[in-house]
Amino acid sequence: MKPKQQRLFLGLAAVAAIVGSGFLAMSAIGEKASFFYSPADIAKDGVPQGQAIRLGGMVTGGSIKKAADGVTIDFLVHDGPAKVPVRFRGIPPDLFKENSGVVAEGRFEGATFVASNLLAKHDERYMPPQMDGKQHKTTTLAAQ
Repeated sequence: MKPKQQRLFLGLAAVAAIVGSGFLAMSAIGEKASFFYSPADIAKDGVPQGQAIRLGGMVTGGSIKKAADGVTIDFLVHDGPAKVPVRFRGIPPDLFKENSGVVAEGRFEGATFVASNLLAKHDERYMPPQMDGKQHKTTTLAAQ
């Protein structure tokens, strides 16, 4: 085999290795990736049945209803006029409450989003209760 043919063979082998590793990475990510939707996206594009997604929005005030079993919660997530009913079975995060942000991970079953995990969001002014009123105040050395 001539040196020119060896370089061509090595180049083709390198391209095949890169394409193969990219294909393997995309197939592994494709099963684990979940896309983020807002209720407005759901109202506009429809419900992606059976696909793992993240649903984000605000918890509608007065919509949280606990079931008799004590661990199932039904509530509405809204984003403007669009609303999506959500069902979650488990212990919600401490910051989960009405009129606050939430990101739910799960799948649609019919028109209801069945969440397997809830992530509560807080606004930028959030302060842990232990730190409220105990902020560190910096003084300059010149004042001392």
